[in-house]
Amino acid sequence: MSWNPALDPHCPTGDEVDAIDTLIVPRARDLGGFEVRRALPAPKRQMVGPFIFFDQMGPAEFLPTKGLDVRPHPHIGLATISYLYRGRMHHRDSLGTDAWIEPGAVNWMVAGHGITHSERTDDATQEGPMPFFGIQTWVALPRDHEDRAPEFQHAPAGDLPLLEGEGKSVRLILGNAWGERAPVKTASEMFYADAVLRPGAKIPLPDDHEDRGVYVVEGRVEVAGESYEAGRMMVFRPGDQVSLTAGPEGARLMLLGGATLEGPRYIWWNFVASSKERIEEAKEAWRREDWAHGRFSLPPGDASEFIPLPAR
Repeated sequence: MSWNPALDPHCPTGDEVDAIDTLIVPRARDLGGFEVRRALPAPKRQMVGPFIFFDQMGPAEFLPTKGLDVRPHPHIGLATISYLYRGRMHHRDSLGTDAWIEPGAVNWMVAGHGITHSERTDDATQEGPMPFFGIQTWVALPRDHEDRAPEFQHAPAGDLPLLEGEGKSVRLILGNAWGERAPVKTASEMFYADAVLRPGAKIPLPDDHEDRGVYVVEGRVEVAGESYEAGRMMVFRPGDQVSLTAGPEGARLMLLGGATLEGPRYIWWNFVASSKERIEEAKEAWRREDWAHGRFSLPPGDASEFIPLPAR
């Protein structure tokens, strides 16, 4: 579609806009030739809107039979999305879902009361090195959705709103922004978008969301006279009109945010909850390993192993 006129590039810049509220420099971890950079949660920011976990995966290149091999593990109180730029990943979960996560598509897994899933790059047809690059995000659920039944939604890249024009291409992954709404149903108001900007192109943040942040995936952007390189997350004050300008090499950004939740969340391992009691209940349920009658079950087709409950 044509560029949506609601994305007016002529927003205040420089001295007309307040300074960034929070700048986050992700913590990097080397997982044996595969780097992960974690922006959320951060010491100064647990969440941006409902987004409570934000990992950059790669870029990397996987040899055949050598890649991601995340065994079945549990989640509660959140929804996950793994958004890929390059490569593919095999998702299986305890609902019986068996799907490949591919670039530009949305695979939205709602844990609710409890779900188990695995993530692997076990493509039997892979003959040569496979590039792999993407973002994994968790969204904390509102209290009235924490104990809901789990579910899985898929939306191919072609079903997502794509806004193009004036040197930019923006795919709306989740929620609503710039007059468009993504097809996947979410439990709270949010926005999540993948933006590719040519050199010098401008993009405003949506001004109808309470909390807003931007993560620089590639290239560089300028905001209020300051320049920010790849691997930086900026969080902005509610209500400020903000426009970002791509640097001379262009930029790729993830824009995210939405309504804040009723209060902070507790995080332990793969569990997110509004109370410590909920965390303890989930820990005990996973510790029991009662896959036939307990709270958690293992994914059909991937039930021969699982990640044990950590000792910590």
